[in-house]
Amino acid sequence: MPDTASQSPVDDPLVIAGKTYASRLIVGTGKYASYEQNADAARAAGAEIVTVALRRVNLSNPNEPRLTDHVTPEEFTFLPNTAGCYTADEAVRTLRLAREAGGWNLVKLEVLADQKTLYPNMPETLKAAEALIKDGFEVMVYCSDDPVYARLLEEAGCVAIMPLGSLIGSGLGIMNPVNIRLIIEAARVPVIVDAGVGTASDAAIAMELGCDGVLMNTAIAQAKDPVRMARAMKHAVIAGREAYLAGRMPKKRYADPSSPLAGLI
Repeated sequence: MPDTASQSPVDDPLVIAGKTYASRLIVGTGKYASYEQNADAARAAGAEIVTVALRRVNLSNPNEPRLTDHVTPEEFTFLPNTAGCYTADEAVRTLRLAREAGGWNLVKLEVLADQKTLYPNMPETLKAAEALIKDGFEVMVYCSDDPVYARLLEEAGCVAIMPLGSLIGSGLGIMNPVNIRLIIEAARVPVIVDAGVGTASDAAIAMELGCDGVLMNTAIAQAKDPVRMARAMKHAVIAGREAYLAGRMPKKRYADPSSPLAGLI
């Protein structure tokens, strides 16, 4: 078995619910100037999974631009999500309808607390997760950076834990790396930072902490050049993962010369 420190992204895959993905970057399908631009950015990111906000994206009406005309289920794994849901019942109902319409079983659950912060309502999130898992769904769950709730969600049967880096769409980056790290250390399923990434360095930091992946939408869609930013995020996620596997040097309080001083004349 090869040493994990020497693994490349190709032989270090992300595994979610038993399926293997080469890319550790998941992208969204909202806020783009067009579905065509969305598709170009998703390809530039090297993404294999795209999230689909069922309440906000046109998948079926042929009289309006459709996401599926540019971003297809044949090219990408669709991850239906419950963006815009504020109760467990609402989220469960939305995903049950989605499964009937598209046959989707792997889903992203989010139950929001309020419109101002879009912070997750954790009691409702846990309630919805338990109901969906009982119903046979494979649930990837957006949650707070609370290690206790992360553990409860995993114990309930969620296939991936997705703590926020900071508020959705804020671009503030990873605000609480200590809690993210605590979640990673305790988890036996993938931990994917979801929300708050603003630029490539934020994605790299998430991966250097040991996250299994990063999910983002606004950071790419609202960049001045979304396709170029998507490429930057692709490289940042790869670099951050490689740095994590390599193991960084320890921090020191004083200088340490690169060349040894012993034996010098």
